[in-house]
Amino acid sequence: MANFDIEPAFAAKLDWIREFVAAEIEPLDTVHAAEEVIYDKAHPLHDQVIRPLQQRVRDQGLWSCHLRPELGGQGYGQVNLAYMNEILGRSAFAPTIFGCQAPDTGNAEILAHYGTDEQRVEYLEPLLAGRMSSCYAMTEPHGGSDPSQFTTRADRDGDTWVINGAKWFSSSFERASFIIVMAVTDPNVSVYKGTSMFLVPAHTPGLEIIRRTGVGWDDEGHGTHPYVRYNEVRVPAENLLGGEGQAFAIAQTRLGGGRLHHAMRTVGAVARCFDMLCERALSRTTQGELLARKQMTQEKIADAWIDLTQFRLQVLHAAWVVDTKGAHAARREIAGVKIATPKVYHDAVMRTIQIHGALGVSNEMPLSRMLLASVTMGIADGPTEVHKITLARDVLKDHQPATGDWPSEHLPARRAASALRYPMFEGRDEH
Repeated sequence: MANFDIEPAFAAKLDWIREFVAAEIEPLDTVHAAEEVIYDKAHPLHDQVIRPLQQRVRDQGLWSCHLRPELGGQGYGQVNLAYMNEILGRSAFAPTIFGCQAPDTGNAEILAHYGTDEQRVEYLEPLLAGRMSSCYAMTEPHGGSDPSQFTTRADRDGDTWVINGAKWFSSSFERASFIIVMAVTDPNVSVYKGTSMFLVPAHTPGLEIIRRTGVGWDDEGHGTHPYVRYNEVRVPAENLLGGEGQAFAIAQTRLGGGRLHHAMRTVGAVARCFDMLCERALSRTTQGELLARKQMTQEKIADAWIDLTQFRLQVLHAAWVVDTKGAHAARREIAGVKIATPKVYHDAVMRTIQIHGALGVSNEMPLSRMLLASVTMGIADGPTEVHKITLARDVLKDHQPATGDWPSEHLPARRAASALRYPMFEGRDEH
């Protein structure tokens, strides 16, 4: 039976996190553009504010809790991480202050599992310490969700690999100290067997920004997700991560956990929407009475509470399956929360926007950005449609087709079978 109990000592930690995030971190969201600052480790805010806050987190023993103790973390199970991330999801700055921001967490997992000792010293240790940022370059503009369309190539040339191609939506590229790049190394086999992963230090000759790309609120030509070309980019042979052709197996090291952690933080964002919804209902009067007295508002609040509660329990259950059976065994549950995340988030934001009226869509509320973030959740780490296909195929493995001409629940057929088992009741009219 699933168990989501919170140990008293950890409950006290959660209380500290909740107060710390609300008092010290959430205010940062209103005075700084998060994406412009979080990955720029040279920005003065890091020395003045972020690193002192990170030290307070370390003093509480809460730094990078997703990591194993030998990597400087606490080795928390996924259920505990779910409770933590629910709080961190209320602020854009909270993950970096607690040492669990994407894409650095996933890239750290890759380096921990597949990096050499030298690479761990040069890249993993400062990454875990929050002294550098990283980039993960997988997506290509013409590939979309179909990796068989990837064209970025890496060819062996003596003791180096030469990378040519282009990568799209290379988040935090300009602030990164290194990039983990996926490239085709053997075009004659399946992309799942012929693609490899490479560690490319920043400022390696041949890296070119085609254009800077942002999200919906960024001006054209600005943003932190650039379109990048690789022109004869040379890296040493030892910069191959894992073995040749293992890129997709390596990718699962980061993507599975990332999907679950995105869902955990989304619980916090949905809870934030719920708080805004209820506050507005109790604050705004129209037609002589509070919005909270209107049946349509009450319906929104009831639906919002049900969606939040169901989603929270779904995420906790997926986390519990990972803790008790392992990530591979939980792939169905992880796919399920990945599918649910954008819809639950989107619906929560839309309800909250609606009850705020014009203010809800203005730039004086966070809701427009949250709405775009909800849409992004349906695309990042694989589109929702792909996960639905994956989940359905996996679920169908547990089921069988009907053995005869009729469905197994066909009443006449069941009645005939029952009569053979209990002939003493045959022909009796229950009415």
